[in-house]
Amino acid sequence: MSGFILRDIRNGHVHEKIGVVSMGDKISASRLRWYGHIKRWPSDDPVRKVDVLDLVYVKKGRGRPKGLRKY
Repeated sequence: MSGFILRDIRNGHVHEKIGVVSMGDKISASRLRWYGHIKRWPSDDPVRKVDVLDLVYVKKGRGRPKGLRKY
């Protein structure tokens, strides 16, 4: 596409020349877009209730759950 072979140039240079965005930036933008979408929902929606859930008061037992023990 650009006239170089793979040994001539590194991926970072190719990405800069073509204008490709890094995968981390793409994922971050997607998560922020979803977060904005959720924030526009009504506050009594179950998804929004999870958003404000305080996990400090949730008790978690130690060890494996009783239903998952192997005999």
